[in-house]
Amino acid sequence: MIAKIARGSNLYGALTYNYQKVEKENAQVLFTQKIIEVPDGSYSIQQLSRSFELYLLTNRRTEKPILHISLNPDPKDKVSDTDFENMAQDYMKQMGYENQPFVVFKHTDIERTHIHIVSVCVDEDGRKISDKFEKRRSMAVCRTLEKQYSLISAVEKKQDSKNQIFKPVDYMAGDIKSQMASVLRHLPKNYQFQTFGAYNALLSLLNIIAEEVKGEYNGIPKQGLVYFALNKQGEKVSNPFKASLFGKSAGYAQLQSHYEQNKIKLREHPAKGSVKGRIESVMQTASNELEFNKKLLEQGINVVVRRNAEGRIYGITFIDHKAHCVWNGSQLGRNLSANVFNDWWNNGNKMEQSVQRNVNSKAKATINQEIKEPNNLSGFLAKEDLSNSPEESSLIEVFGGLLSNGKAEDYDEVLFANQMKKKARRKKR
Repeated sequence: MIAKIARGSNLYGALTYNYQKVEKENAQVLFTQKIIEVPDGSYSIQQLSRSFELYLLTNRRTEKPILHISLNPDPKDKVSDTDFENMAQDYMKQMGYENQPFVVFKHTDIERTHIHIVSVCVDEDGRKISDKFEKRRSMAVCRTLEKQYSLISAVEKKQDSKNQIFKPVDYMAGDIKSQMASVLRHLPKNYQFQTFGAYNALLSLLNIIAEEVKGEYNGIPKQGLVYFALNKQGEKVSNPFKASLFGKSAGYAQLQSHYEQNKIKLREHPAKGSVKGRIESVMQTASNELEFNKKLLEQGINVVVRRNAEGRIYGITFIDHKAHCVWNGSQLGRNLSANVFNDWWNNGNKMEQSVQRNVNSKAKATINQEIKEPNNLSGFLAKEDLSNSPEESSLIEVFGGLLSNGKAEDYDEVLFANQMKKKARRKKR
């Protein structure tokens, strides 16, 4: 279980965020302590806020007296309402807030059912309740609650962080923003790529595409990115989403830095020679595009081909899911450039390949070690139905079928947390 603690000065904002979800039937008031009750058992933002007035009026010097805490069990944990209520009370008690008024909201709008707690961190006399070593204490409390309620340990999951699972966006399932966030906030941390085209090739496997936007603000040129969801045919099926909605890692500036950092890494990557050799070997035995894609997919390499309106191939990208690296064909060698594959698949002129075999022993050892290590796509090598078309030989279907445990993030929650941080930074200035 993971606990997230946010502090602010806007009680109304914290209550409104949660209560709007109650009104949409995506949340419910699960438990209250020291909160004014009404005969019919209903709640309103105004009624809830009155229960905190005494504490806020007596507040002495605490700039951010509002506590907004979320407790997030693993999606696989099946937690009853009673256990959620008890967990909330146990957490507040062990963190020193057992005598405070608080409201517990249960959120069910995403697959990861979790609770939010709204409270105040000043007591009835206006004194701030100590928050020394808060993060450390909170982590310790979470470990205790995991054992007490038989929850999956977040520490064990973190140790397996290399096995990051990504699920392709399914626009028919709704909540597109959250689905995209679960990909875009983490993908650059897990794959190495050095161009915008390579990034988009990787995104296309997950039914997402990025587009660059340019403009001016006060005479200063500005550049950014917007993202769209795609259907299985690669067609846009959503409105554009600003990169800023998904965190820095999905933004233009951060990705430019990512490209630069990976140029040298990919040029000297120990798996590069192995990938090139495997592709050349498959080129010798494959008779057409479909067979070529299928054989490489069996070896953990996905192929993304870019064609113009006339069908000419102008780009080809190879994604090695064992080494988590993305290369354009020309970066691996002239004999693997887009023109070579265009001549083969469109004109019937297949180039003879001499397979590279002189990979040095140090590189071989590193490559063998990488392949033996478990990785997040270790299961995708199973033979799926890839017989319909060259496009369907990509991982769009295979990704979805074998990486079905990827969890959507609560987009509204992330956005709300970012807003609270921005307000705090503005006040410091």
